[in-house]
Amino acid sequence: MRLLTPDICVIGAGSGGLSVAAGAAAFGVPVVLIERHRMGGDCLNTGCVPSKALIAAGRHAEAIRAARRFGIDAGEPRIDFAAVQDHVRETIAAIAPHDSQERFEGLGVTVLRETARFEDAATVIAGDCRIRARRFVIATGSSPAVPAIPGLDTIPYLTNESLFDLRALPARLAVIGGGPIGLEMAQAHRRLGSAVTVIEAGRALAREDADLARFALDRLRQEGVDLREATAVAEVAVEAEGIVLGLQGGGRIGASHVLVAAGRRPNTAGLDLAAAGIDEGPSGIRVDRGLRTSNRRVHAIGDVADVAGLGPLRFTHVAGYHAGLVLRAILFRLPVAEDRAILPRVTYTDPEIGQVGLTEAEARARHGDGLRILVEPLSASDRARTDRAGEGMIKVITTKRGRILGAGVAAPEAGEIINAWSLAVANRLGIGAFARAVPPYPILGEIGRRAAIGYYRPGLTSPWLRRIISLLRRFG
Repeated sequence: MRLLTPDICVIGAGSGGLSVAAGAAAFGVPVVLIERHRMGGDCLNTGCVPSKALIAAGRHAEAIRAARRFGIDAGEPRIDFAAVQDHVRETIAAIAPHDSQERFEGLGVTVLRETARFEDAATVIAGDCRIRARRFVIATGSSPAVPAIPGLDTIPYLTNESLFDLRALPARLAVIGGGPIGLEMAQAHRRLGSAVTVIEAGRALAREDADLARFALDRLRQEGVDLREATAVAEVAVEAEGIVLGLQGGGRIGASHVLVAAGRRPNTAGLDLAAAGIDEGPSGIRVDRGLRTSNRRVHAIGDVADVAGLGPLRFTHVAGYHAGLVLRAILFRLPVAEDRAILPRVTYTDPEIGQVGLTEAEARARHGDGLRILVEPLSASDRARTDRAGEGMIKVITTKRGRILGAGVAAPEAGEIINAWSLAVANRLGIGAFARAVPPYPILGEIGRRAAIGYYRPGLTSPWLRRIISLLRRFG
């Protein structure tokens, strides 16, 4: 068996693992990167990239339908679903070279396309190689969680790992799960011509501020998505007319295809973490805020990491952020800690839902009534009027003294708008920074400045302020 002794051994070539490997290699540090499946991981192959490509196709189809509102009647769009999927594959292929084995070997990284397992606290076995490294980084990601629904295993259900392999449009798509993935794919398929039903046991988009989420949920319903909240699937069966989902409390839903989008599970099977003294739980590998496991030689990042018992944040940009933290810790011996307050998230429905920092409910739980809630409707933006952008809003949560605790946006391109608020939260800016800013006119993001000015509006009616103005007027 061949012995390798790099400084860093990275397990998993998704966004987090690739960032660690590339960053370390840039400093001339010897790195071994192990990947058992596809380079680029879930994001490139079955997650962010293909889903956003499909969403883009659906958005263009909907734009054709909506064109008549601008005096342009192009009729109902003709959907070639196989060509749509070709667009998805072409997008993946265009990005893939950046994540390829060839590129990383060119950077000086030793890439092993094998399954990894720990032999002991300081050794990993991958194929015919034994790797003894100074530090290990586990970046194995997550996979779709499949609920234990009787009969589900008797049908060829879809997950994000198989959805993009379809060549024919699902006639009747049933989506189990009303989170971001489920709703994004529900809206995209509805816009491309599928009849879509979403079944959610609780509240759809439960993590998001309800005031913001309702704009996306209302839009899905308006477009014809049958959204069933507080509804659970009791069983799945195949009958003469096709797949039938039986609902708890009665009722049935027929489908040609079933998409399971009911959460994610950490990819830890086969790693033999116990052999390395690494603790794990149902949500992932347990790490502290510095992303270190119970084995101080080993870090875990991205989807697989349960940080300080708070659970994982399963976003590509979070994995990249984690990679930067562990590189600082490993290469420069700097103290690092995950700061969740600065990490934004976006649900890519139409309208999008963007959030950074605390939601209103989270802020009230922590700070009580010592808050200011600043709200501005999307309709206050002239650009929203010119574009017929529909309904939406921004909600900003601050302390009484104007420190920004969080912000949420429901609007087209909310992800672009929330990015500025992420910068503010990360740099601990006050609301005055937005009130003083001069945005170009007209943009949708102008509603952020309008909300910020609202923080000062109560002071405009102050008797003391009026007396000062009156006094100054006497001096000409």
